[in-house]
Amino acid sequence: MSRFDAVIAAFDAANAADPNRMRVAGLDLPKELYYGQRMTHFLMATYPDASEALQLAARCQHIRRWESPRTDYPEGRVGYLKWRTDLKHFHARVAGEILQAAGYDAAMVERVGQLLRKERLKQDADVQRLEDIACLVFLEDHLGEFAPRYDSEKVVDIIRKTWKKMSSEGQQAALALDLPPAAAELVG
Repeated sequence: MSRFDAVIAAFDAANAADPNRMRVAGLDLPKELYYGQRMTHFLMATYPDASEALQLAARCQHIRRWESPRTDYPEGRVGYLKWRTDLKHFHARVAGEILQAAGYDAAMVERVGQLLRKERLKQDADVQRLEDIACLVFLEDHLGEFAPRYDSEKVVDIIRKTWKKMSSEGQQAALALDLPPAAAELVG
């Protein structure tokens, strides 16, 4: 097994411990394991030339996310932003430990960390690609379950904000998604 494959397996093993489950095609799967697999799927479908660092970052973007629940932070925008910032650093640290244990050098560990922390989002093509992929996964896999909890105005605002985060390449990929009818109307 290559070092890359061993690290992907280690990321998956870490995320397989997620106590949060979701039903997918009749299977009960660990939520973050499925998320990492979907990130890889969309990355390779949208950006088949993705760098090794980007492939690694996509697979571990939510590594062990359940260990830092949103409920540990105050309600509201300030609490949400603090949670998101802390998560980026947590994911980079955990991923870095796994990468180092597998023998990746400091440069690769740092690069994956930069991607996970979303440093230089609009200037770094790979950071933007990672953001595009996260948006695609959200739109296809989570918008449908998310939308019923909010009024239509809030859902439209969320979709607009998601769309704004994406590059033109990511937006083109989003137009090809199998979205719920209401979301497809807003995106298309």
